[in-house]
Amino acid sequence: MRRYVLDARTATDHFPGIGRYVSNLSRALAPLLEPSEELLLLVPEGVESRWPLPGREQGVQQIKVAATPFSLQQQWQLPALLRECQASVYHSPYYLMPYRVAAPTVLTIYDLIPELFPEYVSMQARLLFRLMTRLALRAASQVITISNATKGDLLSHYSLPEKRVTTIHLAPDSTLKPASQGEVAALRAHLTLPERYVLYLGINKPHKNLARLLEAWRIAGEQLNDDAPATLVIAGAWDSRYKQIRELAEQQAGVAPVRILGAVDEADLAALYSGATLFVFPSLYEGFGLPVLEAMACGTAVACANRSSLPEIAGDAALFFDAEDVQEMADTIQQVLDDARLRQLLQQRGRQRAAAFNWEATAKKTVDCYRSLALDRHAR
Repeated sequence: MRRYVLDARTATDHFPGIGRYVSNLSRALAPLLEPSEELLLLVPEGVESRWPLPGREQGVQQIKVAATPFSLQQQWQLPALLRECQASVYHSPYYLMPYRVAAPTVLTIYDLIPELFPEYVSMQARLLFRLMTRLALRAASQVITISNATKGDLLSHYSLPEKRVTTIHLAPDSTLKPASQGEVAALRAHLTLPERYVLYLGINKPHKNLARLLEAWRIAGEQLNDDAPATLVIAGAWDSRYKQIRELAEQQAGVAPVRILGAVDEADLAALYSGATLFVFPSLYEGFGLPVLEAMACGTAVACANRSSLPEIAGDAALFFDAEDVQEMADTIQQVLDDARLRQLLQQRGRQRAAAFNWEATAKKTVDCYRSLALDRHAR
């Protein structure tokens, strides 16, 4: 019996992005298992999560673990647990993990923001990230990156053989699809959203480039037709450390209205995306840029930065702009808002592009990685 252990201790609200990854991956992995294979999930003890995970009804065993990814205790508790489980492969979706495991180890890397944007994190955080990432890479038999862009960044910053790094793309949640007019109207009424809005969804951290987006929106707002006004809606988790964005939005309210929603319920995402005239994503760096695909899956035209993984993920289905050129960003926004035929083309291409990414394919490539490592171990 081959036992694949996926560390799901990060499927908590503290790790929204990784939690989504673990939830979607584990649920897609379960149906792919052969009779000689088992999937074991390490779940946090005493923690409720909004991220659903498969259980015994899907042939998956959950094992509760008290040690968190931040605890020193995991360095001896988890290896002992993995030996007890007779783990064939251990998969950590986070670089804070046990670093001496007597089983082939898979590690998922999402991005290298502390390396590439040192000005956004403290010296202590950068040093800790680099040290822990080095330890994790040394422990890993195989590394999964979520884009070729991240793979290139990883290979350029850390010394490891390219054959040990595999790109496996993410995918939008299967629940994200074009919402009905009624669903959009209900959400618009619930959140008091305008008839026409440009949507950004993501956190407000500096690398998301929202200050330039607001400046571009001010420029575009001065040129928009008064008969077809629009509002920039900024949605997503909000980090209170970065107050500049809210202050800038208030300053330009009279010229180009901005609405900051903050976090939005998962159940409302499809209607929020679907109701937008345009989805704009100006990020300076993305390991994958999942909101771009999510907007496309909901049938919304997309304009985004031409940086990092975004051209790789969006393909020919988005209109691109230079993330540091405010005027070009403004011109691109205005172009899409003014051209209904262009929006229709982007919507069509976007739906086709999003359909090329699905969690079944992601899980298939991941379980193939597990099987290869398990067979290599057995061969020895």
